[in-house]
Amino acid sequence: MDSANAVWLAIAAVAGLTGVAMGAFGAHGLRGVVSAELLAVYQTGVQYHFWHALAIGLIATWLGKDPNSALLLWAARFMLAGVILFSGSLYALAATGARWLGVVTPLGGTAFLVAWTVLAVYGWKRR
Repeated sequence: MDSANAVWLAIAAVAGLTGVAMGAFGAHGLRGVVSAELLAVYQTGVQYHFWHALAIGLIATWLGKDPNSALLLWAARFMLAGVILFSGSLYALAATGARWLGVVTPLGGTAFLVAWTVLAVYGWKRR
């Protein structure tokens, strides 16, 4: 296993672990404490967190086959940034009710879009 894909596999595992923890916290710690609307916001963060943790794991696997790919590394970086900015801002918004945190969420969404675009470019170039 190359060090780049090992690092990204570890990052994917930590992202999955924190996704489980955040999901459990939302289900058990926030239910009845925050409104149904804010709980739904929180759950959206959890869903995106999990999907992108899995995607980072897939990228880590592909890095094992193509360890020098700058495109794969950038895709992973943008996915991680998306998890932090998108999901993190939704978690914070739901837990605190601070609506201003919603301005950070689109930055995370943009990071996700860039990540998927970079991954598509990688796939297109590999054909």
